[in-house]
Amino acid sequence: MTSAVIAPLGVDSPARGLECRGCGARFPLAAQHACYECFGPLEVWYDADSLAKVTRAQIEAGPQNIWRYAGLLPVGQHAADRVTLNPGLTPLVRADALAAEIGLRAPLWVKDDSANPTHSFKDRVVSVALTAAKALGFTRYACASTGNLANSVAAHAARAGVPSIVFVPHDLESGKIITTAVYGGDLVAIEGSYDDVNRLCSELVETDEFEDTAFVNVNVRPFYAEGSKTLGYEVAEQLGWRIPAQVVIPMASGELLTKIDKAFEELVSSGLAVAPEGGWKVFGAQSLGCNPIATALHAGTDVITPVKPTGIAKSLNIGDPAAGLYALEAVRRTGGWMDYASDDEIRDAIRLLARTTGVFAETAGGVTTAVTAKLVASGKLDPDLETVVFNTGEGLKTLDAVAELVGPTYRVKPSLKAAREAGLLG
Repeated sequence: MTSAVIAPLGVDSPARGLECRGCGARFPLAAQHACYECFGPLEVWYDADSLAKVTRAQIEAGPQNIWRYAGLLPVGQHAADRVTLNPGLTPLVRADALAAEIGLRAPLWVKDDSANPTHSFKDRVVSVALTAAKALGFTRYACASTGNLANSVAAHAARAGVPSIVFVPHDLESGKIITTAVYGGDLVAIEGSYDDVNRLCSELVETDEFEDTAFVNVNVRPFYAEGSKTLGYEVAEQLGWRIPAQVVIPMASGELLTKIDKAFEELVSSGLAVAPEGGWKVFGAQSLGCNPIATALHAGTDVITPVKPTGIAKSLNIGDPAAGLYALEAVRRTGGWMDYASDDEIRDAIRLLARTTGVFAETAGGVTTAVTAKLVASGKLDPDLETVVFNTGEGLKTLDAVAELVGPTYRVKPSLKAAREAGLLG
């Protein structure tokens, strides 16, 4: 479970070690993802005084990407040390027409992370994870993926000139297979679900043959997870250093939700951002075909029963979510909720989002949009509070989801007469 310790990490890093989410045991900054005491998951812990020294002015003077927040991240304080495509500062789109359609009266925003280099939020987590992997001395990059992560790891490795090997379920959307294979690394299709892929990668990382391989979401997972915080940092900065009252976040492992919440906590505790009156509420979104976290919340239990994923939202199809318990905790603590959407609701929501905002989301964005509408209709989400929803990927990767539902509204011959007969001239 461990490799070399990052040494020296650098005097400018605020990170001090890894800490178990379960028992609180602490370990050095190393390629370790599970606690030796209780086998709980690890995350990076920071020196609070170092975080408190970061100012808005320093951030605003930084590069136009996630590394403007380097003072709040475990690695990457110096540009020469980074393995990155420089993602981040993606659009925060004001969505008044969408708000009107689903019954929101307060401002609604869409954080559109499809604008990242490989068109998903995974560029954030991969940049941080592989920067840590470089410091740890790994010579090959890898991951278990439902698609977007494989795209990003392969692209980062290509940019850095490092070999890559990525593992995906065999039945991924063709768009995600092509947009991974094109970078020239090894692509391994596993005959099974993502959970089967992840299990295999967890075994491979312990073998001698893979001792020099950094699996971004296995042996360097604590660093990988920290990259998600930059979504929360950016939203607060783009809102004028304010935390929105409500956020709706798609859930696969549940980690993205927990890290955006963590980002808000860090910004408020360090004085960088102002919390809304009464605090913020975190809402989670899953698909009907893979909803173990939401099901546990609805049942009022902490027991998350693994499921065999089905449905079109393949990027969210993690049937045994590693951070599910922590996502439940964040939602309950903040007074939020979770819900899920069927395949038909996802398809309708993809088109609704595109029609009202000009944002073409992959199926995960359809899940988030559909669930947001459900939360408003059920009264769980306050229509009079400012809300941000997260689109984490590009619709061009999941064209099959809506291919049979959209197309030409007219088909005419190239003549004025034909155009008139078709009704194009009134």
